[in-house]
Amino acid sequence: MIIYCDGGSRGNPGPAASAFVVTEEKKVIYKESKYLGVETNNVAEYTAVLLAIEWLSDKKAKGEIIINLDSQLVERQLNGFWKIKSPKLKLLADEIKSKAVKVKFVWNYRTKNILADDLVNEELDLNGKIENNF
Repeated sequence: MIIYCDGGSRGNPGPAASAFVVTEEKKVIYKESKYLGVETNNVAEYTAVLLAIEWLSDKKAKGEIIINLDSQLVERQLNGFWKIKSPKLKLLADEIKSKAVKVKFVWNYRTKNILADDLVNEELDLNGKIENNF
C-alpha cells in the first residue's frame, strides 16, 4: 500500500488544506482532503500525514505501507534525521508517532505526488474562496 500525502497553504500562513490518497497495486482505493483554515504550509503537510495515519488505524492493513511525502522537512523530521524546533509541529509529530502503525516515510519530488497535490488544490479552490468571501 502506498499513501501519497500533501498539504498546502496559499500565503504561508494563509488558507490551508491537507490531503492523502491511498493506492494499492497502482489503483486509488481511498482519498480524503480537509480544509484547515489559516495555517502554515508545514502544519498542512504534517496534518496530511496525521489524517492518513488516523485512516490507517481503522484498517487492518497488511504488508508494507509507504507514505510518500513531497515535504523533505516532514520526511526528515518524522524519520528522526532532523530536529523539530516548532512546538506546534512537535505536537503533530508526536501524535503521528503515537498512532503510527508500521509505516515507512519516503520523500519524493512534487511531480511524483500529483494525486495528493491535486486534491489539496481542489480543497483550497473550494473552501479558500468561501472563507475569503465573508
